[in-house]
Amino acid sequence: VWIAGFHKIDAAGFDQWFDGDCFGFLPPGSDAHTILLCHSRRVTEKTLTVADNLPPRFKVDRTFLAEAAMLHDIGILRTNAPKLGCHGSLPYLAHTIAGRKILEAEGYPRHALVCERHVGVGLSATEIRAEKLPLPERDMLPLSLEEQIVTYADLFFSKNPKENDVERPVEKVSRTLAHYGEEKVAVFDTWHALFHAPFASERDKAC
Repeated sequence: VWIAGFHKIDAAGFDQWFDGDCFGFLPPGSDAHTILLCHSRRVTEKTLTVADNLPPRFKVDRTFLAEAAMLHDIGILRTNAPKLGCHGSLPYLAHTIAGRKILEAEGYPRHALVCERHVGVGLSATEIRAEKLPLPERDMLPLSLEEQIVTYADLFFSKNPKENDVERPVEKVSRTLAHYGEEKVAVFDTWHALFHAPFASERDKAC
């Protein structure tokens, strides 16, 4: 068990779990708990909005989506990111593989893959090798529809405490991805064409 106090998912009590019980290993009110919970809630809300507005031909596991979205960044607790209240030893980017290890150890292999594959629009083994990133040299690309939805939703929310409660505009997401190559923007554009609801999502209420 990687994290003492990790609370198992109980479908009957998901509302309480969503309210922060899933992060019971963190002191309520701590920087890490506040930042992680707010960001995870926002990503989960957008993830479910996307799922609920997909064309009928697409079948998604809504319960899995909610759980995976809430847990996608759990690995940050193992990283050295003091601005997020995290004082581990790993570089921040390694929160992907740390999250996978945590959730695999807890018996959630599908959720674990979302942790590993959600950065940007995904990372290829070629990118990891070329950029000398602190990650194993393997493809970390979102493959399933559920993985892609969570990854897409995550792009709209920062963990920066000054802005993690505000949804980024599409243009800002595209500009950020463009720094890493036009192919990243192309992936995002494909997802956005499929996942964007025809109405604006109002997510600027307080966490």
